[in-house]
Order: sequence, then C-alpha cells, then structure tokens
Amino acid sequence: MKKGYFGDFGGQFVPELLMPPLLELEEAVEKIVHSDEFQQEFTRLLTDFVGRPTALTHCANISRELGFNLWLKREDLAHTGAHKVNNTVGQALLTKMMGKPRMLAETGAGQHGVATATAAALLDLECEIYMGAIDVKRQSHNVRRMELLGARCIPVESGTQTLKDAINAAMRVWIANQQTTHYCFGTAAGAHPFPLLVREFQSVIGREAKAQFKEKTGEMPYMVVACVGGGSNAIGMFHEFVEEESVKIVGVEAAGTGEPGCTNSAPINLGTPGVLHGMNTLLLQTEEGQIMPSHSIAPGLDYPGVGPEHVHLHDIGRAQYGTVNDHQALNAFQMLCRKEGILPALESSHAVAWVLENRKSIPKDANVIVNLSGRGDKDMGILEEYLNKHGK
Repeated sequence: MKKGYFGDFGGQFVPELLMPPLLELEEAVEKIVHSDEFQQEFTRLLTDFVGRPTALTHCANISRELGFNLWLKREDLAHTGAHKVNNTVGQALLTKMMGKPRMLAETGAGQHGVATATAAALLDLECEIYMGAIDVKRQSHNVRRMELLGARCIPVESGTQTLKDAINAAMRVWIANQQTTHYCFGTAAGAHPFPLLVREFQSVIGREAKAQFKEKTGEMPYMVVACVGGGSNAIGMFHEFVEEESVKIVGVEAAGTGEPGCTNSAPINLGTPGVLHGMNTLLLQTEEGQIMPSHSIAPGLDYPGVGPEHVHLHDIGRAQYGTVNDHQALNAFQMLCRKEGILPALESSHAVAWVLENRKSIPKDANVIVNLSGRGDKDMGILEEYLNKHGK
C-alpha cells in the first residue's frame, strides 16, 4: 500500500505550504504516539478523565420487538457526551509533547469543538474552534460549552457556512501559524496522516466492544453498524472487526429528506471520485468538479466527502454502506427514547434507524452492535423545530 493510501484513496493533496506541518506530524506520530510514555499517559487519561471503558448495553425492549438482539456501544457515556473526546485527548497530548502551546479545530455538530476545548483545558493549551455560521445557530448549546471551557468559537460566514467551510478556514489559519499550532482534525479524513492518526485514537471503541461482547456471550456479533459522516466513530468501531470475516460491517450515510434528487450527505452511495481537504475520496460534486451542498438533519453528518478508508472498505466489498433519511432517523430517535430511556444524538439515530428499516434481512436471534456515537442533548432545538413542523 502506498504511504497514506487505502487502496486508491487518501494521499496528501495539499498546498506546498502545508507539507512541512504534515511531515512534522508524521514524524511525531512515529516517535511520540507509538512511545511507551505516550501510550501509558493516553491510557490513563482515557480511564481517569474520559471514563472508559464505556458500556455495552443490550436493548431488551426493542430486541423483543425485532426478534434479534440490539446492542449499543455507549459512546454517549464518554466525557463530553460523544466519541470525539477519544481523539481530542490523544491529539492534545501529542500537541503538548510536540511542545506547541495552541490547538485549533473545525466542528460541525459542535461535539468535536467541545471535546477539543475540553482536552485543551485539561492540558493547558490555547484553543480556537472554527464552525460554520449555520451550525453556530443550530448548535448554540455546544457553542456556549466551548466558550465556557475557554475556547474561542469563530463563525465561518463563507460558502455553505457548514463543516466543509469550517475545515477550509481552519486549514488557512494552520498554514499561517504552523510553528506554534497543531490542527486537531476531528474525523478520519483529510490529508495523511490524519486518517491514520484519528483511527489510532478511535479504535479503542471497537477493541472494547469486541472484548465486552465476547465476555458477555463468548461469540462474535453478527453485525456492527455505525453512522458515517467523515467517519471517525465508524472506523473506530469497524477497525477491530475488519479481519473478523464472519462479522458484517455496515456504515450508514445521511439521505437528507429522502426525495429523489434531494440534497443529502451520502458520497459513498451517490458521489464520484475527487479531491477535497487533502484526500482523494468520493465526493458530492458536479460533473465539472464543483462541490455540491450537503444536508442532513444531523449536523455531524452534513459533509460532502468521507474518510478514504471507508471508501476503500466499500471498494473491496468488506463493508456495506446504506442510507437513512431525516424522518427515519427521527423515528429511531423517538423509539430509543421511549423504549430504552436513552436519548441518542441525531447522528447515531441514523445507525439505529438502518437496523430498524432493515430488520427483515437480519436473522432471528442475531446479535447486532450499533455504535451510539453521542447523546442527543445538543439536538433539542433541531428536534423541537422538526416535531412542531411535522407533528409528534
């Protein structure tokens, strides 16, 4: 495999000015992340600060209705309420050991921003978060959390004013401040080595889930499922199971409102090959190569590209990638709230919804693990607006 590639996807398609910090980061990953000193401190922080291992919960009420067993890997129980903190604690520790005083990050749903601000506060680092102006409005709860944690949240007014534009803005600032600043990229996408680095920190999800499930049942699950935007929670769950050929792997993209031709966030299902944010991947784009607007009711899935490892897993047939629309995700959200007492993020609700929508294709008594990537507190405003408009 070529360096930085997963099959034909990945790479380092960046301006020449960005190559020095990327090469510096590659070297730091080799020398620092893989050192005993780093791994021991990272493990301690995951245990004592993040609260790992997170629970593996059997949804007994929903399972009775489905006729097979639904399990949730509870990343909503991690500190800050989502899987994002696994990555930001790792990257903040790396920033500290590289001798840099400042981190910057992009965020869509706001969870990566909150998690970056949290890790920066813990390790006494300066922190700036770039967030599309539309996301600032629909995720105001998380904006307030970031500011309380000491970070500056900077609205991005350009382009579609969502995650894509926040990444563009953060990259420009990194180019100008690379001597003192580390860019804490939030998902398993972007230029090499970010997809590998983020997977390194998120793969704890799958390792724990595999060990916990084996301890509870003595078996491997029939299937693991996770929502896919950029793809960090999903690759964190999938990585440990890729070599387990008996385990089916399903990623779930956002189909938008669901009508034919609607704006969506499903580049693996509906995109074409192209380059964005330093990687060769599948993108939602015009025939001329212009990036198209993306949409999902879940802000964290609202991205026109996807991490290159997911495209590779799809390409070789190891993973299947389906779609779920806004209404189906809302139904899954309500079902999980009312039948299990768990309030999921709208992103995670897409993964639960795929299982509900495809229940007839799953064998009786099978075991399905869904990665519940985050909790839904952040989505209350979106949910209330949607339910008031469409009826509860």
